[in-house]
Amino acid sequence: MIPIEAVLLAFLVAAAIATSLMKRILDSTILFAAYSIVMSLLWILLAAPDLTITEAAVGAGISGILFFVVLRQIRVIEREHHADSLSEWEGDEDAK
Repeated sequence: MIPIEAVLLAFLVAAAIATSLMKRILDSTILFAAYSIVMSLLWILLAAPDLTITEAAVGAGISGILFFVVLRQIRVIEREHHADSLSEWEGDEDAK
């Protein structure tokens, strides 16, 4: 195994664990898309161009877009942003 493959595989394991442990759904979705892109790079290194194109198109492309659209439709992004704004505002007030 070449060193770059080991690094990419370690990132995949870390990304999979981090995706399941994230508290914000938007962050988890972004990390999932990054996982798919790294998986595409691994398929390139393994000389599987058909799987590379499929993973990039479906894993990072279509799935990522669908996740973002669904999050937007159910207004999770706005709620998370609003909750972050409130927690920052309350934190500033506590500092005074």
